[in-house]
Formats: sequence, structure tokens, C-alpha cells
Amino acid sequence: MIINNAKKKLAVHSRAKTVILILGIMLIAANLRAAITGVGPLIGAIRSQTNLSNTITGMLTALPLLAFAILSPLAPKIAHRIGMELTLMASLVLLTLGIIVRSVPSVMSLFIGTFIIGLAIAVGNVLLPSLVKRDFPNQVGPMTGAYSVSMNVFGALASGISVPLSVGAGLGWRGSLGSWALLAGLAVLCWLPQLRYRHITKVYEGESSIWLSTLAWQVTLFMGIQSLMFYINATWLPVILHERGMSIASSGWMLSAMQFVSLPISFIVPVLAGRQKNQKGIVIVTVIFHLLGYIGLLFGPVALTWIWIICIGLAVGSSISLALAFFGLRTHNARQSAELSGMAQSIGYLLAAIGPILFGYLHDLTNTWFFSLMILVIASILLLFVGLGAGRNAYLSSNGQRKAL
Repeated sequence: MIINNAKKKLAVHSRAKTVILILGIMLIAANLRAAITGVGPLIGAIRSQTNLSNTITGMLTALPLLAFAILSPLAPKIAHRIGMELTLMASLVLLTLGIIVRSVPSVMSLFIGTFIIGLAIAVGNVLLPSLVKRDFPNQVGPMTGAYSVSMNVFGALASGISVPLSVGAGLGWRGSLGSWALLAGLAVLCWLPQLRYRHITKVYEGESSIWLSTLAWQVTLFMGIQSLMFYINATWLPVILHERGMSIASSGWMLSAMQFVSLPISFIVPVLAGRQKNQKGIVIVTVIFHLLGYIGLLFGPVALTWIWIICIGLAVGSSISLALAFFGLRTHNARQSAELSGMAQSIGYLLAAIGPILFGYLHDLTNTWFFSLMILVIASILLLFVGLGAGRNAYLSSNGQRKAL
């Protein structure tokens, strides 16, 4: 009887520990986009009050991506030294600080805070897939889908309520952006219990750099191209729609709707991907939706804008969740997953950082959105080619090369 009671208590404790861990993962994921996607609908107000050009304003989205590129390859090494739990806690504290600094009434603080936010989010971007691979090795697909949904929900919410908070609640654009420090602070509190566990990732003997692997580069480019497309949307889609006749608030909600549409697909795709031998079919369908959306914005009737937004939303949700799933599906262990995630997000976000700047620059140069939108059409085609490679029935071996499953 005593032994049975002890086993029951141990089982309850284990379930409680798992629930707290999952809640912490969901809250970290909730902070991986909100502080950035809330900027897009406020770009017009920021630009008018600071007298910045479209090109410089695009840096508000590009700076976090540059920070991702700088810190992403270092995040696995930091986690290996001090533990994944403590590394994630430090990133959450840094994120809260960055959001506060960004809200200080100064153009310099705006950019410094934005860069700090990027450094903080980079750690969560890289380590969450590895954490899932380590603690939920048999549920990589469902767990990836679950935290992708959390990330997209709050990313969408940030896009939708940024203008109401700024105008309706009278917070101004700085107060609207600063409000996300509350979400980051909540994540800090919920992650505190995890500091009792300090896992040091094992170094596998014989493991060499994955930078020599063709498969790793295909996953990296898939991550980079889909990120480039997402952050262009997050920065400029509200501006494009506003110039086509929508109100500022409506264009912000349209961006929000794009992300809400992505929620079901961002959960379904990793689950399907984990059950299939290869993900080529998912890649093809994803690219078709991308092309329908962007070609529709280019040549379709304005009255059907909501259809193009739905197509883009489905494609965006599928793209990011599939990219995240690749980090677990193409690797053997948590260490390898972290290394692949660090590589993909370093090079990938460096590529993505070019997007918002180039998009705004082309508009400034041509005074039309046509050539800018063509970037997204070309990117969709490139996504198909690298996605077919990344979606093959293959995985990284212990020496960084590719092997068939």
C-alpha cells in the first residue's frame, strides 16, 4: 500500500512537472513574435512622428533579424555551458528589458531596444526545437505544432491590437509596443520552476560540423526564405493595404487575420509531417498557396483581397511550422537539433533581414509596390526548390553528412 501510494505521488508529481514545462514552453513561444509583429501596423505612425524614410523604418523589422543571425549559432554553445533552462530564463529577462528600452521616447532607444529584443528572441527561436527534441522525443510533431500555434496566436494578436492600444486606449505607439513587456514578464515567472533542473547537453563523440551538409543547407535556406516572406508581410502588408484604401486599423486587423488563418495549419502540418516518410507534398501545397496569395495581390481585384490574405495565411502557417519541424525530423538528438536550428536561424534570418529593407527601398525607388511584391513571387519559387530538398526522406548523420532513413 505504501509503495503504491508512493508510486501514485511520483506519477502525479511527474505529470505536474510536465504540465508546468509545457506551459513554460507555450509562454516562451508566445513571446517569439509579438514584440515584432506589433510594429507593422504602427509603421505609419512611427514614420510620421520620427520623419524616417521607408528604408530606415524597415530597419525596425530588420534589426531583430540581424540579431537573430548574430546570436543564433552561439545559443547552443551557451546552453551547453550553463544549461538550457538558465539560458532561456536569461533570454526572457533580456526580452523584457529590450521592450522597455524600445518604449523610451528616443529614436536611438527605439533602435537599441529593438536590437536587444532580437538578441533575446534568437535564443528562444533556437533552443525551443531542441528542448522539444530532448523532452518530448516521441511527440516532436504535436509539440512543434502546439508551440507554433502559441507563437502565431500572440503574433496575430499583437498585429490586431497594436493600433487600438495606440489610438483607442491612448497609449501612443510607444505605449502600445511597451505593453508586451507584461507578456515577457509573465513568461519569466512561469519559467522560474525550470531553474531547478539544469540539463547540460551531452557532446556526442565524433560529431562534426553540420555546415558541410547539403541537407542542413537546404533546411537553412527553407527557414531563411520563409522568414524573409513572413517579415516582409509583417512590416509592409498593412502599409500596402492602407495605400489601397483600407483604414489603418483595418489593415492591421487584416495582418492579424492572416496570422489567425495560419493557426490551424501551423498545428496540423507538423503532425502530418511527423507521420510521413517525406514532406515534399506539404512543400508543394505550401508554395501553391504562397503564389496564389502574392499573384492575387499583384493582379487580382482589390475586392478579393481577403482571399489573397487567406492564401498567404495558410502558406505562412505551413511554412514556419514545417521549418521548425525539420529541426527535429532531420536530426537524431537534442544537441544536433540545436546545432541545425542555430545554423538555420543564423543564415536564415540574415537572409530574412534583407527582405523588409529591400522591399521598402524598391518602393521608395519606383513609387510602386509591383516590383516589391515580385520579390515574394520569386521567393515562393525558390522556396519550392529548397523545400523539396529539405523534405526528402533523409537525416543528418553523426558526422554531419546526409543519410537516408
